[in-house]
Amino acid sequence: MSRIAYISNMEEWASSFHFKHEVNVRFSETDMFGHLNNTVPFTYFEEARIEYFKTLGFMQDWVNDKGEAIPVVADLQCDFLKQIYFNDKLFIQVKAEKIGNSSVDIHYMGRKDDGTVCLTGRGTIVQISKATGKPIPWSEEAKRLMHAQEAGKRSL
Repeated sequence: MSRIAYISNMEEWASSFHFKHEVNVRFSETDMFGHLNNTVPFTYFEEARIEYFKTLGFMQDWVNDKGEAIPVVADLQCDFLKQIYFNDKLFIQVKAEKIGNSSVDIHYMGRKDDGTVCLTGRGTIVQISKATGKPIPWSEEAKRLMHAQEAGKRSL
């Protein structure tokens, strides 16, 4: 495996995830060669990220019509490590790697049912104002919840 810039030690990095979301590869997500289309992991990352944020209570605020803030994806990348095929069961793991003032660097790891790491990824999510499009700082409670999750103090 070639070096992935955002992972300094794969074993340590992989063991630091506490949240996972299961997905099954659908036939429509594969290409003519029978393996997962290279655009689909971004959809899996989104689905897992939404579930992660739901467990923290963030999505409920963001989708509220009266809420001021929404999350936007500032960047997103994926590294493909192993082939993935139709009907494979994957566990997409999510963690907040670095929490900024109004942004969070989210890391992703996709494992097959047998534990093999097949995908890794990362992306920056920024919380912005619906009205102005300007960044909105995380509340102290939001930071506390993310830190607690990453310390393994929340069982999700």
